Amino acid sequence: MPTHHVNLDALIPREDFELAGNEPLTQPSILSTSLKVTDLVAESLIYNVLRKPDFQRETASWPPDKVAELVRSFLEGDLIPSVIMWRSPISGSIFVIDGAHRLSALVAWAHDDYGDRQTSSEFFNNVIPVEQRKAAEATRSLIAETVGSYRDLSVALRNPEAVHKEHLRLARNLSAFAVSLQWVMGEAEKAESSFFRINQQATPIDQAELEMIKARRKPNAVAARAFIRAGTGHKYWSSFGAQTRSEIEKIAKEVYDLIFKPSLDTSIRSADLPVAGRGYSSDSVKMVFELVNFVNGISPETWRRGKVSTTKPGSEAAGRAELADDHDGENTLRFMRAVRKAASRIAGNDPASLGLHPAVYFYSATGRFQPAAFLSAISFVTNLVNRRHLNQFMAIRADFEEFLVTHKYFLNHIVRRHGSLTRSVSPITVMLETTFESLTQGEDTPQIVNILKNQPDLRTALREVDGVGGGRGKSFSTETKNVIILKEIIDTAPKCRICGARLPLSAASFDHIVRRADGGSGTRENAQLTHPYCNTGFKESIHSRESGVASHGTVARA
Repeated sequence: MPTHHVNLDALIPREDFELAGNEPLTQPSILSTSLKVTDLVAESLIYNVLRKPDFQRETASWPPDKVAELVRSFLEGDLIPSVIMWRSPISGSIFVIDGAHRLSALVAWAHDDYGDRQTSSEFFNNVIPVEQRKAAEATRSLIAETVGSYRDLSVALRNPEAVHKEHLRLARNLSAFAVSLQWVMGEAEKAESSFFRINQQATPIDQAELEMIKARRKPNAVAARAFIRAGTGHKYWSSFGAQTRSEIEKIAKEVYDLIFKPSLDTSIRSADLPVAGRGYSSDSVKMVFELVNFVNGISPETWRRGKVSTTKPGSEAAGRAELADDHDGENTLRFMRAVRKAASRIAGNDPASLGLHPAVYFYSATGRFQPAAFLSAISFVTNLVNRRHLNQFMAIRADFEEFLVTHKYFLNHIVRRHGSLTRSVSPITVMLETTFESLTQGEDTPQIVNILKNQPDLRTALREVDGVGGGRGKSFSTETKNVIILKEIIDTAPKCRICGARLPLSAASFDHIVRRADGGSGTRENAQLTHPYCNTGFKESIHSRESGVASHGTVARA
């Protein structure tokens, strides 16, 4: 069974709580105490006023078997915890304070939409990842096998003689059973505080997700939400002007395609690896939020109320007391453009792209994508650009990457020692910068390893063993398969004909061996594959320095 989670986020729309109003609160005695599945079909009046708070985390945390089990439990009359609601005195919308996943599972069953049918397709602008479709189909099959579709049970009551007795029994249960409701009374502020209190108990909100919720109107959170769904889904930027909304969605899709395409399953099956791992995962939400903050030099203090900024000196956000809410989208766009520029530096075929090979830089020795390695590479390349050391790096790039490949287990050791995401970014960056500096000074591999082991941030993290385990059973584990395939990808990767380093074909540039300026033709014999920057920047710097390139366009490495 697929391990992907079912995305039910489209089935209950989001809406702002709306913080002020003059209408009287609804009396609890006239609010319904239960909700039938028939209240959740598309034509139902109740369903059409059902909402989630705009800050509600994405309803995409349940695997197929849990969604199917919830539907089965409901039809069997098993105890399902009450869903907690709040009714807005302003709009009349009914908000789900607790129980969004439970209710969404029943809505999905009633609509036969587990993240891949009409409502979801419209919500995601028809941009539905393969993993999301797989999870939807798996859920639909499970439910068909165990209880039957909502349509099947509805038909069963109208044609009792023509259906299986089990379907008829469940259909009769469907007509009688309902979900119990409880109501939060008070203004929007009371409803919001209830949401956070309830959702920090049984299944606490992840800290990164909580940070995004609290910063939901700030440009970093809006930008991250746009990136993670390629500009589709709930429009957190809907209050901005039309031109701003359009540009946000355009940049979001560009960056999503740049870092998350092609899609990555649980096992590696292609040499064309996404530079940022799986876009359809809970970890990707955290990583993208960190990416936006990291690139724009923003620390948590800038969006936490009453704090003074401790952002990086020299960054645009440095010295600000608080990162303000974005009311017109200008700051969101500024943050997104910065991310696009940084991502384009390491991936894709933009002329300034270094075209870093994902298997070399972003995947560990066990074949797992490492978010910290991705953020570290962006930091490393940004530092090279800022210090004007990019061409120095290109001159030793092949040797630099060979060291990373040979000592790839160092990445595993660092992450194991320091932890994932931001905790490992600094030590991995130290490893990259120390290796670069050592190579430019002519140090050999044993000397570089010794220098790395004496770095304060790395002293306890690095061991001269690969630390990569293997399967113990007769069958190959997913990890073992990934290790084998990753090694094959690295060993057989094409090389850039200018710098000699590995070249991902998704970032390949077609270069004239003899430059067009020197009379070179567009024939096949005069073509070679290179990194984009090697073609547009590094090659030109060599030509201006040496008045020509080496034989066949290959530069002797320092």
